[in-house]
Amino acid sequence: MKPLPYTPRHDSSRQSGFTLIEIMVVVVILGLLATLVVPNLLEMGELAKVKKAESDVNTIYNQAKFFKLTNNKQPTMEELTTPDAKGKTFIESGTKDPWDHDYVIRELERGKFEVMSWGPDGNEGTEDDISSTVKKEK
Repeated sequence: MKPLPYTPRHDSSRQSGFTLIEIMVVVVILGLLATLVVPNLLEMGELAKVKKAESDVNTIYNQAKFFKLTNNKQPTMEELTTPDAKGKTFIESGTKDPWDHDYVIRELERGKFEVMSWGPDGNEGTEDDISSTVKKEK
């Protein structure tokens, strides 16, 4: 019987690994993906804050309407966050909008009111304000 010839499993003269070109191609691809994805993620984060503020404004507005019906008077934020005679609190104490500003209840004509968040800039009367009476176009 003849012995089998020896064949090594890998060529020891050649090192395994990635070439510089392959690594550079991967880095360029990751850079391109980052430039496309990161701005969209940041924009989605801001959109989520706006949606949360809109939801909070509507919730506070509904609780304020309920307060007005049960107490026959226009509510203030302090009255909504303070327990009443029965121990009921209409909204959580210290409720702030996603930009860490206080929500505001503003009286309108003939006993009507609105709940407002001044939005990301925190300034009243700018286009980023969120109101319970103004519905934004989608």
